[in-house]
Amino acid sequence: MKRMEAISEVAAAAEKALIVCNIGFPSRELYAAADRPENFYMLGSMGLASSIGLGLALVRPERKVIVLDGDGSVLMNLGALATIAHNALENYLLIILDNCCYGSTGSQPTCTSQRTDLALVARAAGVQQVGTVTTPEGLIDALSGHGVVVARVDPGNADVPLIDITPEHIIDRFMRSFLPFGPFKIQV
Repeated sequence: MKRMEAISEVAAAAEKALIVCNIGFPSRELYAAADRPENFYMLGSMGLASSIGLGLALVRPERKVIVLDGDGSVLMNLGALATIAHNALENYLLIILDNCCYGSTGSQPTCTSQRTDLALVARAAGVQQVGTVTTPEGLIDALSGHGVVVARVDPGNADVPLIDITPEHIIDRFMRSFLPFGPFKIQV
């Protein structure tokens, strides 16, 4: 399965779920597939999408939060898996798009291209709900759950344009979709 295909499937099924997406090409691919106010595109901070999504899920337990993260980013912040396990939120789903490489920086191999299995790492960190999928159908089935899903995807980036909205606009509209009260202006 291609990463763009996986991202498109998640976006199509997300409904009103909040989506936090990893930096680089994954964010660009989500933007091209299904831009909407409920998407938060990471434009920096590699390794923090899972933590940002967890924070959102903690403060808005009535909202489903889906995090689309990469294997390289998760490897940079493995401690987040223990925190995800500790909280065990039923409204939080971390989807690790594992293409065995750092796709946004030249496709250098990650440790998952050798011996590291992020599903096993998540289980070892204490995450109770862990799955691995390799097909769009498997990914769609996993979207109703919570915990961690490792989606094996092929290396390669889709030919998609840059995100053409400003970081200020991304955060402003995301906060409007996230907060339960009226309009405001974010000062950055």
